[in-house]
Amino acid sequence: MRFGLILRLALLVVGIELAAFGALGWFYVEKFSSAANEELHTRISLVGQLIASEELAVSVVSRQSLMEDLLGAPYLRGLVVGGSGRVIVATRPADLGRPVADLAGIDPAWFSDTAAEEYFIEGPDTLTRVAHIHGGSGGSPLFSTAITVSTARLDALKGSIALWGFLGSLLFILLSSAAIVLVSQRLITRRVALSLAVLKKVENGALEARIPAGSRDELGLLQQGINSMTAKLGALLQEHRRNAADMKKQKELLGSVIEHAPVRVFWKDRECRYLGCNTLFAQDAGYADPAELVGLTDFDVSWRDQAEQYRADDRDVMASGLPKLEFEEPQTSAGGHSIWLQTSKVPLRDENDQVIGVLGIYSDITERKAADTQLEFLAHHDTLTGLQNRFSLQGRLDQALATVRRQQGGLAVIFMDLDRFKTINDTLGHGVGDELLLQVAARLKESVRDSDIVARQGGDEFVVVLTDVDGTATTVRVAEKILARLRQPYYIKGRELHSTPSIGIALYPADGEDAETLMKNADTAMYQAKAQGRNTIKFFAASQNRVALERMQLESDLHRALEQAQFELHYQPQVDSRGRFVRFEALLRWRHPRDGLVSPARFIPLAEESGLIRPIGEWVVAEACRQLRAWREGGLGRISVAVNVSAAQLRSPTLVDSVERALAEHGLSGGDLELEVTESVAMHDPEASIRQLVSLRDLGIRLAIDDFGTGYSSLSYLKRLPIDSLKLDQSFVRDIETDPNDVAICAATIALAHTLGLTVVAEGVETPAQRDFLITQRCDFLQGYLFSKPLPAGEAAAFVRQHQGKTRRRVRPVQAADGS
Repeated sequence: MRFGLILRLALLVVGIELAAFGALGWFYVEKFSSAANEELHTRISLVGQLIASEELAVSVVSRQSLMEDLLGAPYLRGLVVGGSGRVIVATRPADLGRPVADLAGIDPAWFSDTAAEEYFIEGPDTLTRVAHIHGGSGGSPLFSTAITVSTARLDALKGSIALWGFLGSLLFILLSSAAIVLVSQRLITRRVALSLAVLKKVENGALEARIPAGSRDELGLLQQGINSMTAKLGALLQEHRRNAADMKKQKELLGSVIEHAPVRVFWKDRECRYLGCNTLFAQDAGYADPAELVGLTDFDVSWRDQAEQYRADDRDVMASGLPKLEFEEPQTSAGGHSIWLQTSKVPLRDENDQVIGVLGIYSDITERKAADTQLEFLAHHDTLTGLQNRFSLQGRLDQALATVRRQQGGLAVIFMDLDRFKTINDTLGHGVGDELLLQVAARLKESVRDSDIVARQGGDEFVVVLTDVDGTATTVRVAEKILARLRQPYYIKGRELHSTPSIGIALYPADGEDAETLMKNADTAMYQAKAQGRNTIKFFAASQNRVALERMQLESDLHRALEQAQFELHYQPQVDSRGRFVRFEALLRWRHPRDGLVSPARFIPLAEESGLIRPIGEWVVAEACRQLRAWREGGLGRISVAVNVSAAQLRSPTLVDSVERALAEHGLSGGDLELEVTESVAMHDPEASIRQLVSLRDLGIRLAIDDFGTGYSSLSYLKRLPIDSLKLDQSFVRDIETDPNDVAICAATIALAHTLGLTVVAEGVETPAQRDFLITQRCDFLQGYLFSKPLPAGEAAAFVRQHQGKTRRRVRPVQAADGS
């Protein structure tokens, strides 16, 4: 139940007045009671004293009416007790002469010798005074008096006074409360109601409403305060409305800025779900409307491949509360293209500064990244040729030197300058000169390994750094290859141009241990090459110059050797286990007009590197076929010859045709010829090798694997090769008398070959012990100096005639059951 302010005020006043009047009434009733009691006590004491002083006769105690007049109160009982303890005077005749102990309502103790001289006994509605009267000599009292009066009338008077006082107070309280209510109704309630009505208007938005000016009392001050507050509230509301309008404009402006910014903007919640983004961002994700991304994660859009990394970045930012600014990261676009972004992420916070998400801004820097890459490339590369430039060469050379120092390897710096370039450039123009430089750069890159360094030093100067070279020979081969490539004519704008290089070479560590020294010495060597007539190679060290010159001279002579018929074939016989001649192996020899016989170890690698090995190999096959025909016509009968085939020949698409042509030209069949292919050559490209060998086998030619065990030894391919024989390399045969490993290898190889249905030829047999061991292992054929050195054609014919009786034109392979 709710009470109004006036009612509560009235109740408060009533309460206060009740408390006040109650306290006041109680005080006055108590005062009256105390005064009446005191007067009654005084009157009884005075009457007692008058009797004691004998101013009143003792008999007065028995006189009812007189005593009531004297006492002013109803007299109930009176006694005078003598010294003997018997009643001598009494209001009640029956009490006379009786001992006090026999009287009802009388306590004998009142009259004992030990009792006080005077005392009062209060009972229910009674008051009794007991007094002891002594004589002049003291001792026991002469007599004692007991006077009892009624206090009922006095008590009734006190109750009446209290009742009428209460009723009067209550009447006053009611009247005063009514007056207060009426006055308050007029002075307070109406004004409060008016104030409430105004406040209601304010509540409904009428901030201009005011309470009419009133008095200066408290309520008036309150109304003034309400008016002041309303005015301030109105001002604040107006300001709030202005701020809200401004905020709306700012929000719209911010939204417009975000939407039309040339960057991608997005924001996510703590669960890394998108809360919003601009259209550019949405389009990157493959959506037209930013609203479509709300609630999605990075795992739901085109860059899901990078989602884990993006989520890790988001969580790092939210966990640390720190921004992550301008970092680069890749992204897969909606079209599936890889692009580069520059991203910044900052934590989103609420009004309590708690992190509630992450805000991200990124821009597509793919073009800038490409430009940076291009700038980086241009900083380290020549703008025309794309080769390393002078600046990059210095760093790359330092790195290469550090590597070879650790690995204790070798390194070569090849410095070259183009002869007659200035004349071409000045005569035909810079366009032609630039094209020439481009073609030179391309040829240089084609001439070296990817791990080597090719740089343009400037103008028409180029530098090649050969890393991890194993000696002068390797450097010479590469330098000669470069020289050969750059000697070839250049075709530019319909013109055939020639510009040969002058090449200088410095080697690490012989010619220098740092980049500067090596470059300087290579440059010096290059100028020496120019001074010696250009179009040549010059080593910085004299000894290395001699090696290079010898090699160059040997290559030059090698080109003439084929033209001038300086090559010849020597023939080394192969015999069976009984020493009977079986066939020859044709071995190439170069009879140099100045140096005599040149070791194949010197010129065969040079022929392979220079590309001469193919025409030389074709000559060997043709010459072997010619010699076979000559022997046959000379009456030596049917002899077969084994010929080695090089890697270049085996890879040549014309090999089969050239062999078939040689056989046909000299009237031979395929069975007259055996071709030997080294294991490493056959395994270089097994599938292609198999195709070539099958085609040769189809011509009836016997096929053998040479140097077996020194290369791949791949059994899976070996069993697929269409071969008839294995040649056991002399490196295994040489030490079978002393090395148990070679013994095991030879025995295992022979057994393996027989298991595969192949014959075995052991090379390099030089001692009877080697021969005997191989025969015990069922080796099919033997070849070596124990039987004969390689012989010129004439001596080979004599060897055949000498062993004509032992010749077996065809030796069948030893079967596995017999040999293993």
